[in-house]
Amino acid sequence: MRLSTRAQYAVRAMVDLSLHSEGRPVSLREIAQREDIPLNYLEQLFNRLRRGNIVESVRGPGGGYLLARESAAILVGEIVATVEEPLTPVSCMDKGKGRCTRTAACTTHTVWEMLGERIRNFLDSITLEDLVSEARRRIAGAEQ
Repeated sequence: MRLSTRAQYAVRAMVDLSLHSEGRPVSLREIAQREDIPLNYLEQLFNRLRRGNIVESVRGPGGGYLLARESAAILVGEIVATVEEPLTPVSCMDKGKGRCTRTAACTTHTVWEMLGERIRNFLDSITLEDLVSEARRRIAGAEQ
């Protein structure tokens, strides 16, 4: 099972934003260059993140994006859920399409349900600040 590049890019971009913001808006162009993410793709992701109240946009010269709240209050699971389709480990559990018609008789339904819940709980156990702290440790180690 894999998350899409949407989730991967969104989390990377959010770490970059948190690392480089220092109270000022950061342009998507800067993030795109540092993270090697296509700018138009990043714009789409940040539109979703803004609608999800994870980031705020600042217009005009010197504009860009800021975190909508402290990085310690933003969960990785929240970022992923905002840009990704609902996380389901098997296609028959996708809401709206391919809905399982065998839920009552399926002996593996509970396993897939529990797996999806564990994945969501795991992602919700990591804050953006956790990733930013790890990034700072790696940066400090590379500079030595």
